[in-house]
Amino acid sequence: MSERIKKFIRAANYLSAIQLYLQDNYLLKEPLRSEHIKERLLGHWGTCPGINFVYAHMNRAIIEHDLSMMFVLGPGHGFPAIQANLFLEGTLSKYYPDVPRTAEGIGYMAKQFSWPYGFPSHSNPGAPGVILEGGELGYSLSTAYGAILDNPNLIVTCLVGDGEAETGPLATAWHINKLIDPSVNGAVLPILHLNGYKISGPTFMGRMSDEELIDLFKGYGYEPIIVDAYVEEDVHDRMQKVVDHCIEAIRFTQHCAREKTLFDNPRFPMIILRTPKGWGSIKELHGKRIEDNHYSHQVIADLAKTDGAERDALEAWLRSYDFNDIFGSEQFDADIESLVPDANHRMGDNPHSMGGSPHYKPLVLPNIAQYSSNGTCRPDGGACGDESSMGAIGKYVRDVLRENMQERNIRIFSPDETYSNKLDPVFEVTTRAFVWPKRPWDKDLANDGRVLEMLSEHSLQGLMQGYVLTGRHAVFASYEAFVQIVASMADQYAKFLSIAREVPWRGDVPSLNYILTSGAWRQEHNGFSHQNPGFIDDMLQRQGCYVNVYFPADMNTALVVMSRALASKNEMNIIVMEKRPSPIWRTTEEAIDDIEEGLSIWEFASDENPHMVLSAVGDYLTKETLAAVTIIRCEVPKMRIRFVNFASLSAVGIGSGGCRVLKNPIDYYFTNDKKVLINFHGYPQTIKQILFDYGCSSDRFTVRGYEEHGSTTTPFDMQVRNRTDRYHLAIEAFHVAEEQGVISKKKKEALVKKYEKLLTNHREYIMEHGADPDEITNWSWTPRLP
Repeated sequence: MSERIKKFIRAANYLSAIQLYLQDNYLLKEPLRSEHIKERLLGHWGTCPGINFVYAHMNRAIIEHDLSMMFVLGPGHGFPAIQANLFLEGTLSKYYPDVPRTAEGIGYMAKQFSWPYGFPSHSNPGAPGVILEGGELGYSLSTAYGAILDNPNLIVTCLVGDGEAETGPLATAWHINKLIDPSVNGAVLPILHLNGYKISGPTFMGRMSDEELIDLFKGYGYEPIIVDAYVEEDVHDRMQKVVDHCIEAIRFTQHCAREKTLFDNPRFPMIILRTPKGWGSIKELHGKRIEDNHYSHQVIADLAKTDGAERDALEAWLRSYDFNDIFGSEQFDADIESLVPDANHRMGDNPHSMGGSPHYKPLVLPNIAQYSSNGTCRPDGGACGDESSMGAIGKYVRDVLRENMQERNIRIFSPDETYSNKLDPVFEVTTRAFVWPKRPWDKDLANDGRVLEMLSEHSLQGLMQGYVLTGRHAVFASYEAFVQIVASMADQYAKFLSIAREVPWRGDVPSLNYILTSGAWRQEHNGFSHQNPGFIDDMLQRQGCYVNVYFPADMNTALVVMSRALASKNEMNIIVMEKRPSPIWRTTEEAIDDIEEGLSIWEFASDENPHMVLSAVGDYLTKETLAAVTIIRCEVPKMRIRFVNFASLSAVGIGSGGCRVLKNPIDYYFTNDKKVLINFHGYPQTIKQILFDYGCSSDRFTVRGYEEHGSTTTPFDMQVRNRTDRYHLAIEAFHVAEEQGVISKKKKEALVKKYEKLLTNHREYIMEHGADPDEITNWSWTPRLP
């Protein structure tokens, strides 16, 4: 078996290397010349031999043990190795007919690697079997764990690079094993690949002793086993035995858990693999050690096109694989073919990684009518009471879990905030997953729970991505300020999704759903550090029709949004809403229209032929702006106001229909000549960039929003500090009233003075009493008098 594996790895190493260098003479049928070498040598070599070593041994294990296995690669820059193995197993040819498993296909694959409009340099959604790009390091282990949730027969081999292992996200991800119930989930086989070097120096773990590594990973709860290519007499024989042991240990643990005879902490195996970086390549060049050193990280002999000595070294290295001895013109050696799993068991073609049926199933969703309110805070709305948007969402999501419990295809991810975010009704039907020791006083903890809590937003994001990309549904609920921690991960996912949506053989996957609560406006008690609406700004930069940012103004609208998000696919939904009770402004039917259009005129708060337009984005800002409308109508009865509410935004415009082009021209909402003041939940610049695309002039449009004037203060004072409060808005309207000839200059000055005095009085009041006055806290909508 070792000899067969060696042949397979030789083939994979050769195919990996030529992708970096060759644009002709791919089988080295003639001496290597300058014109055979690419003009631009791009990519990474150093990690490829280790990847090929692992892939070959996993193929052997798949065949031997009849496994369903996926392969998640942490160092995505090792993509030449992934592509080489996809070619060897036949998966690349299946999805790319231009790459037949022949000499012609080898040439096409090699030339097109890192070539304009060819194959990318890193793992990517255009590569079969890939659910992680790995360009930004740190997310492989959490993504792998997400994939095995609720997939009891799946094993994910996760190759973690030792450079990647230095990242914070990867360091925390080792603890995810404490959330994995082996009775209902699959298993991750982590392989920590220690090739010793990053791009220009040694790795930390690469220089740790075996004893230190064993102690570390035992402490994490694993059974670590070392495979060391430096000391093993036959490293292939050793790896084969270790992999077999790992598979048997995984199956034994799962069997005991499923038979309810597992009473200790589940301790899954992991492999610590030591190999030289750039294993088997050029030993030395220009007096520098190349193999087993950081110089082999990227392209070695990078001057081979113009430097004869480097070209000779490159040719000698490539010929050392004797590729033509193991590949004929149309087929590989029989020993290599024996290590290719059958079509139903190839890692690159595992159906879990492809989306679509049978692993993606739409959720069964309850009718939102049973959670919504029939009354609104308007003259025509009947009884009005403040209701919590998140309170209703908690009940709705509880019933979503209940309706889909048999399918086991939805989970909630939250950094220890499920109760705080009012999602705790879900604990009527499920618990939080936790397989480590539990105490009698612990609440809502069990081995098998649909809620995963961990104080690592990075790990939760990775878990969610792995879960969603293997066809299941997820909700990630977080405080708004701290979801920013995963902004870069979300950006990477958005890039992945953007490409995946265009790959014809990738099936549908559920949308990624974020709920952002505890926004800046009600983090007055926790202070400045908890006030950051930046995540929505970053998400709105994504180009395409797949990122939705919603700002439901009330509970009914929140229910419409949540139902819509959970029913959607191939998108990213960010829902910004609050936990505290607030007025209900819209009927369910109106809310549906608001979300469909994205922008709406609220007739109950609007007059015909307005002198000014006031607009709001977000629940607290909507309430504050409507309070300003009541002030303006009281103080200047002849001033006509229109109120416009934004329910959703996107990177390409406003709204959500089609590519989210507005149903009506922008002037339909904001007139073509009147002053407009927009009160925005986030940073003003965020909405200004959208308005700019519609040709909205800064002379006519003013945007207020969070301007980093935060503190520990009162809720209303947060609005005052950022000039989004009702008094500042009213003062702005008084100036417009004078401009429009509605009131005199004298009247305007008197009103401005009055409300500036109220602002001063408010500051003095809260400093004395520590809370906002009743007229602010207990404000309610009053209609315009006839």
